[in-house]
Amino acid sequence: MSNTKSFLLSLIDGVDRIEDTQKSLADEMVRKNIIKLHNNLYKLNSEYLIGKLDISSSGTGYLEILGYEKHKDMLIEPKDLMGAGKGDLVVAKRLFTHSKRQKAKVVLIAQKGFLTYVGITKTINGKVVVQNIKTALPITAAATQKSLKQLPQDTLLKIESATGIIRDVLGVLSDASVDEKISLALYDKEEFFSVQSENEAASHGDFVNKSFYPDRVDLSEFAFCTIDPNDAKDFDDAIYFDEKNLTIYVAIADVGEYVYPFGFIDKEAKKRGFSIYFPHKSIPMLPRALSENICSLKPNEDRLVFGFKIALDKTTLEPKSEELFEGIIHSKRRFTYEIADMLLSGAESANGVDSEILSWLKPLFALTQKIRKKRIENAFLFRSSEIRITLDENQNILTAKSEEETPSHTLIEECMLLANKAAAKRINHGIFRTHEQPSYEKIERLLEDLLLVGIDADFSSELPTLIRNIQKQADEIGIRADVDKLIIKSQKQACYTSENCGHFGLGFKRYTHFTSPIRRYSDLVLHRILKSQLRKDDKLLNYQLENIDTLCERLSELERESDKAAWDFADRKFARWAALNIGKSFACKITDAGANPIAALDDELKGARIFLVHGEDLELFERVEVRIVQSDIASAKITGKVIKRLD
Repeated sequence: MSNTKSFLLSLIDGVDRIEDTQKSLADEMVRKNIIKLHNNLYKLNSEYLIGKLDISSSGTGYLEILGYEKHKDMLIEPKDLMGAGKGDLVVAKRLFTHSKRQKAKVVLIAQKGFLTYVGITKTINGKVVVQNIKTALPITAAATQKSLKQLPQDTLLKIESATGIIRDVLGVLSDASVDEKISLALYDKEEFFSVQSENEAASHGDFVNKSFYPDRVDLSEFAFCTIDPNDAKDFDDAIYFDEKNLTIYVAIADVGEYVYPFGFIDKEAKKRGFSIYFPHKSIPMLPRALSENICSLKPNEDRLVFGFKIALDKTTLEPKSEELFEGIIHSKRRFTYEIADMLLSGAESANGVDSEILSWLKPLFALTQKIRKKRIENAFLFRSSEIRITLDENQNILTAKSEEETPSHTLIEECMLLANKAAAKRINHGIFRTHEQPSYEKIERLLEDLLLVGIDADFSSELPTLIRNIQKQADEIGIRADVDKLIIKSQKQACYTSENCGHFGLGFKRYTHFTSPIRRYSDLVLHRILKSQLRKDDKLLNYQLENIDTLCERLSELERESDKAAWDFADRKFARWAALNIGKSFACKITDAGANPIAALDDELKGARIFLVHGEDLELFERVEVRIVQSDIASAKITGKVIKRLD
């Protein structure tokens, strides 16, 4: 939770002192009589509410009330928004009217939801206006008409939400290469690093001299390998299996050796939180001199690692020892998932290195399949697929295919889960990956939706049993993958917390993220905590845990932002494709049959969301033919009309 949000919510019950960081905000709230001092406590006056603002395309605001359970959203008329925008954290005053819908007006913008907006220039009645590309509402830009008229029509601008200052001219809408800039600007993400960070990264060089690290475990003779997507350039993890001793080695890039707390790189990595992956490029959390070079576990290079040596019991397949180590490896081979799958399916390699790796890779795969089978007795196996997009040289969509999980994916996943669980066991307070079970209200809505597609499952408070029953019925009628998506949608988002709350989806009592410090700041933080423990440095450990609650909340927010940037990019590319196919019809599947139905493209290209204009009643998962009637590239929204039912 952000400091500002925490402070505002604390005012509901009252606080006895104001921190220096909140004094300016508190002073303003006192001046406006929003808070008052009563019995030595600063408290929020009863007619005021704390909330997060959402704004519809019509300009009407809807306030999500914070701090009170089951409080309905309040409506805010455009005239009462007082300049507040979508996502802003605000203080609002209740308005007592005769309307059935509760209303309020914004009296204070406590924290902007978005530091920047993306606007597009439009000429209306001879005047250039700037419209928010998401809401189509006007944005006040700190620029003269003369300067705005110098810009081409449909110029995209990155604008500071608080001041209206134009921070960047991104390009023009007709240029497909502008899409990545739009997606990054919407969430105020930067592609390039400061000169100081780049220099700091370059100072580490591009090779490891083993003689500098005499205290590390030297595992360079072990036949480690990496298995990653074909286009990957940053290799976080490598594995090796000692079949004789039933011991799995999970070696993770030791990013903490190169990224110092409070250094230039660390500050930027903390601000980014996560790498962002577009189909044609990545926006890394760390400078490429680290993420794609000295930290990346490249083949035939010595690299520093932080990892686990996990010995399994032959009977139970449970870990009997989990040894955390700082080491050096020399990866013998970099496999893609496709090549690893070929090898696991029986294809032999003439390369001697492959033979050495195959001697342990195949037995490891057999072992992880047994571990997986046992694991899902207490967890869920979702048949989900990922849409993988490829672009042509002009950055337009070339292909969009559904990519299923393969044997090599499951092998790596099980090894990483073992390491993540082992790390979680070593901390009582720190950074956990938490996934709470869904609310009963969401489960009830899920059961209502499932009734419409022929699945009748009685409600049970034993949610794992209930979900498996649903999946069994879905298998019987051949809609398992679609139903799994509905189940996932009904669940809460996983997040980072400082206290252990378990992971419902994986069925783990303790879980954290340890295995991807190149692309997740959370994992780097955990590495630092674990190293402090290894070195028995309690003073450093306590210092690292001082503001861990705030950091966990912020990382959860940054993770969602990074995901949204990637999704926005995909939606924008599909919108460009649709704009070239107005009037054409394509096979789709209904993914939302509610008042505002949505279809997913399920033709030669897959995955695009198409918002349907009202027509006949539609059934969930029904296959239909949809004609594209409109595509707005700026808002990344495709509109279509059902012209034929295909089922």
